Amino acid sequence: MDYGVLKHLHMTCVALTFILFSLRGFWMLVDSDRLTRTWVKVVPHVVDSLLLLSAIGMAVQIGMTSWIAAKLVALVVYVVLGTIALKRGKTRTIRMMALVGAYTTFLYIAAVATTKNPLIW
Repeated sequence: MDYGVLKHLHMTCVALTFILFSLRGFWMLVDSDRLTRTWVKVVPHVVDSLLLLSAIGMAVQIGMTSWIAAKLVALVVYVVLGTIALKRGKTRTIRMMALVGAYTTFLYIAAVATTKNPLIW
């Protein structure tokens, strides 16, 4: 697939992932039963799968770089923190701290993608 098409797909999925994660994070904070709806459990996984597949496609085309490796490591951190924030955190405080950590990690990933530099500071 063309790199430009993959990049646009990837960026669209990034925006959708951020929106869906934020929505689920808000629902977690207000203790909404909407988190149990089927579409809320399925759609984020579909979007995240497309996000990852498009990232792999782009990485294959341009090769593994230090900034891509940094994004992959940060992605693992983001997924772990997101899981704690939305499901596994035992207390509300732990979930809120994990949510903030996940947002911070997401912003780091976006900054690395924009600057193509893992040392964004």
